[in-house]
Amino acid sequence: MPDDAPDKSGAYVLDEQIGFLLRRAHQRATSIFAGNFGPLKLTPTQFTALSKIADRGRVSQNHLGRMTAMDPATMKGVIDRLLDRGLITRNPDPDDRRRAVLELTNTGLALLQEAVPKGFLTTEETLAPLTVDERQRFLALLSKIS
Repeated sequence: MPDDAPDKSGAYVLDEQIGFLLRRAHQRATSIFAGNFGPLKLTPTQFTALSKIADRGRVSQNHLGRMTAMDPATMKGVIDRLLDRGLITRNPDPDDRRRAVLELTNTGLALLQEAVPKGFLTTEETLAPLTVDERQRFLALLSKIS
């Protein structure tokens, strides 16, 4: 067994378990995000929603929730806060009046343009302990299990 392989002899070593390690990594990323995005008053879920709406141009709330892996209750809260801030609009879908579509406002687009560089910076700072090759492998592996 390699020196860095987890010990599976019976002892449960919390520091070697995926959930614990992912939580610690998530705490690191969240802390860095908060430091970079604090002045913009955007949460990670709000930034995610704005980014996806910008990618699509316009999108239904239901579809946005599926694309961002947010449950309906979380998505509703995120959308309500973005609407309250005037960052997005919600209007009837011209192709299907039963559905509403979300679009960025000019204010939302301007905030997103300010936020995107902070998103890149957050990624850079979060992955700083890794080499370029390790970063590529890490992100590829995370994509594979998510």
